[in-house]
Amino acid sequence: MSEYRFLTTWCLGARIDPVWEAIYDSKRWPEWWRGVERVVELQPAGDNGAGQLARYTWKSRLPYELEFDMRTTRIERPHGLEGEASGELEGTGRWRLFESDGTTAVLYEWTVRTTRPWMNLLAPVARPVFAWNHDYVMRNGGEGLARLLGAPLLTSGGGVVRRTRSG
Repeated sequence: MSEYRFLTTWCLGARIDPVWEAIYDSKRWPEWWRGVERVVELQPAGDNGAGQLARYTWKSRLPYELEFDMRTTRIERPHGLEGEASGELEGTGRWRLFESDGTTAVLYEWTVRTTRPWMNLLAPVARPVFAWNHDYVMRNGGEGLARLLGAPLLTSGGGVVRRTRSG
């Protein structure tokens, strides 16, 4: 399997609470995040908000869809949200939110392994394309979130933090 670690940053001219609510309510992502085709809740969250299991289907500029399940493992409203992915991608995702003077910084860390054989086979040469594709999808998310909130997207960026390949 090939492993990827990405870090995405969005800075929005919005208070933390509406940013948190939009990110936490992932069932509504397809309404505002271009590239999120479907989110289907498979198991509701527990009393503390954690434990939800949902299936995500993503489509981007590349001619394939990715589908994986994500279980929410940790919630620290409104500053942190974590989950474990399984399926065509396996790994962890972590949202961290910070607010200062009405501006919210959103950091998303995504550490995943690909499980599709063709992706692992092509990883040595396609890794830059997969990274570009991830950045494209995340840029769409930042722009869509800003539109949803009627807030300016002050910065949006990301990239590969560490490139690793494991067998």
